[in-house]
Amino acid sequence: MEIGCIVMAAGNGSRFGGNKLAARLGGESLIGRALRAVPRDTFKTVTVVTQYPDIGRLARAQGFTAAVNTAPELGLSHTVALGLQTMTGMDAVLFQVADQPLLQPESVAELVAFYRRHPDHIAALGHGGVRGNPCIFPAAFFPELLALQGDHGGSTVIRRHPDRLLLWEVPLRELTDVDTPDTLAALQKDAEQ
Repeated sequence: MEIGCIVMAAGNGSRFGGNKLAARLGGESLIGRALRAVPRDTFKTVTVVTQYPDIGRLARAQGFTAAVNTAPELGLSHTVALGLQTMTGMDAVLFQVADQPLLQPESVAELVAFYRRHPDHIAALGHGGVRGNPCIFPAAFFPELLALQGDHGGSTVIRRHPDRLLLWEVPLRELTDVDTPDTLAALQKDAEQ
């Protein structure tokens, strides 16, 4: 079974006030942490979708494909489509957001192993029965993902098929996403304690 990975790093960071992926936590940028969380041996191919040239260069330097999103204003659906267009021949694709700085590569690898045991389902990391990211979609869902419009992503597809979703439990801290400077400051404070 061939599984690809799409790292979604194309957002404008409007709630953060700019490109949050360049922000640092523990001396490392959020995008650096996101790329380090990809267990590269687990995937046939990895694509980083971004509007930022420096992130594209970083992705290529680590052996990943970079897909340039020249129209981030089209929303999350455009990032999803750009990523999927690079996933020819994949049986499933994992979508990973780039603003979960505490996500561990071991958890991502465990999610992929879990999915391989349940290949007819959508699999996601979660905590206490609440879904988080990343999420893996079998190829049967690619047409629905490609049909998304505007600022809609995989969550829209999951809501249509709640019976197909399975969760792999991880610590809540791994699912924390950084949307605001306050969230980043809180994580920084925790890291210093």
